[in-house]
Amino acid sequence: MAAKRKLKLVAFGDSLTAGYNLSAAAAFPAQLEKALRAKGFDVEIINAGVSGDTTTSAMARLDWSIPDGIDGVIMELGANDALRGVDPGLTENNFRIMLQRLQDRGIPVLLAGMLAPRNMGENYVKLFDGMYRPLASQFNATYYPFFLQGVAGDPKLNLPDGIHPNAEGVAVIVKNILPTVEDFIRQIQSGG
Repeated sequence: MAAKRKLKLVAFGDSLTAGYNLSAAAAFPAQLEKALRAKGFDVEIINAGVSGDTTTSAMARLDWSIPDGIDGVIMELGANDALRGVDPGLTENNFRIMLQRLQDRGIPVLLAGMLAPRNMGENYVKLFDGMYRPLASQFNATYYPFFLQGVAGDPKLNLPDGIHPNAEGVAVIVKNILPTVEDFIRQIQSGG
């Protein structure tokens, strides 16, 4: 099942990827890499998460954050756009530009969705939540509906701020997203 050569993936995101207030070993990329290795995948996951990143700031660093020779990208962004009330149309356009750039470079993407805070209003939530699946479809990206599935809103799985997962929360994220990442890796390995 493992590849003949080590696969290099970049986890490209915000504080949820970076591992806000966690040790490097407890952050999402390190925990995911460990889980994949336990399943027999020879993979390295580079942490390209920057706390506070919006899709606009992430777009500005996309090219140098994802160097040549990368086999795939796990893109986790949008939470800070929603928390700041950024127009979902701008967020969607930023995603479109980033996904197009990666597609042009032949780098497959796993797009992890995010949900807007419910206090943003029904229209905002509908526009924000609804953008991820069509974007994944348009750019033939692997789609994972909600990065914080099973973790959001659970005090036991989050830091005292109630927003960022603790190490146990990250472990739940990894467990939930793992089958999707495994499928993503198999697609990369098969050249599909």
